[in-house]
Amino acid sequence: MAHESTTSISFSRGALMGAALACALGLAACDQNSSSTTAGQKVDAAIEKTRETASEVKAEAKTALNDAERRIDQNAPRVEAGARDAGAAIKQTADDVAITAQVSAALAKDPDLSAIRINVDTNGGAVVLNGPAPSETARMRATEIAKGVTGVVSVDNRLILKAG
Repeated sequence: MAHESTTSISFSRGALMGAALACALGLAACDQNSSSTTAGQKVDAAIEKTRETASEVKAEAKTALNDAERRIDQNAPRVEAGARDAGAAIKQTADDVAITAQVSAALAKDPDLSAIRINVDTNGGAVVLNGPAPSETARMRATEIAKGVTGVVSVDNRLILKAG
């Protein structure tokens, strides 16, 4: 993934001149004993120093931008994979919730199992049935009912026969 960007740092001529003049005045105040350098030369030197500083800042900004783009390019595959994994996990959870609801509804339709409280848990399509069963036949039918639901990969029937 290539990122193309340009960074432009510009200073108005007035801003450069103002900064240069301020530097020149500061230099002039500090260096009153030096008569070999004229005020114009000091202003020119300050302007040049300001330009050099601006150029250095621009180069540093460009380097930082290039580094940030490089890091984004390096980390993009990991971020994409993480998002894909999170999406898959959310989908699997939604599928498990749907399977649990469908198995519970199917068990409730069975005349022998409808009055019994059967707990249905699903993880990755694997269904676990917990609770009482009125008979061995009803217990086995619960397994077949759960297996008949789309998306179920296995059934762990932990139903216990009711004493009675």
